[in-house]
Amino acid sequence: MTKKKEINSSDLVEVKPITDNQKLVFESYKKGLNQFLFGCAGTGKTFVSLYLALKQVLNNETPFNKVVMVRSLIPTREIGFLPGDEEDKAALYQVPYSNMVQFMFKQPNEQAFSMLYDRLKAQGSFYFLSTSFLRGLTFDNSIIIVDECQNLNFHELDTIITRVGQDSKIIFCGDFMQTDLTKMNERNGLHDFLRILEEMKQFNCVEFDIGDIVRSGFVRDYLIQKTKLGIGVE
Repeated sequence: MTKKKEINSSDLVEVKPITDNQKLVFESYKKGLNQFLFGCAGTGKTFVSLYLALKQVLNNETPFNKVVMVRSLIPTREIGFLPGDEEDKAALYQVPYSNMVQFMFKQPNEQAFSMLYDRLKAQGSFYFLSTSFLRGLTFDNSIIIVDECQNLNFHELDTIITRVGQDSKIIFCGDFMQTDLTKMNERNGLHDFLRILEEMKQFNCVEFDIGDIVRSGFVRDYLIQKTKLGIGVE
């Protein structure tokens, strides 16, 4: 069935890989592999993943209908006590993705840019979900991006990957150094999960290091020095 979308792949700007590891992701993604991208902050893991996913979802010739962005709402993992519905509670965590998409598309004016993220959601091309709401769901014809996956324990990661349905693929993005998990057995769960994926031919696992940091100015220097000194690793 042809997907008629107000925003489609012709509206995308061309994004090219900047580093060798980004190039590896582009190449393996083109071959249809699922991805597990981990390592330093500021290396473009989520940006590249979202761009590649939207490029396929907005293309009428692919089986993919939507991007499903999944993340844990750490540090408030249980969000039921917050006011508002699920969308209200998750709004703060969607700001990075709203900002990212503005760098991926051509738009006629500032108003169109400001409304871009909401328009992608309105036409069914993008969904944001908390890990708290995944039980019982199966995602068909979807590209699932699990962002900040270092904040998920093994049970949560196991639950998410078993939600992948027909004609779907999944991308995990995370940084072991930035985990909000405090229990050692939970933190070890991510490493165990990665060990499983590394044995699967359907996955491409890429570790990003300080040479892949693409942010500019003193932010890049700060991230490099922080990584070199091992500060923030518990």
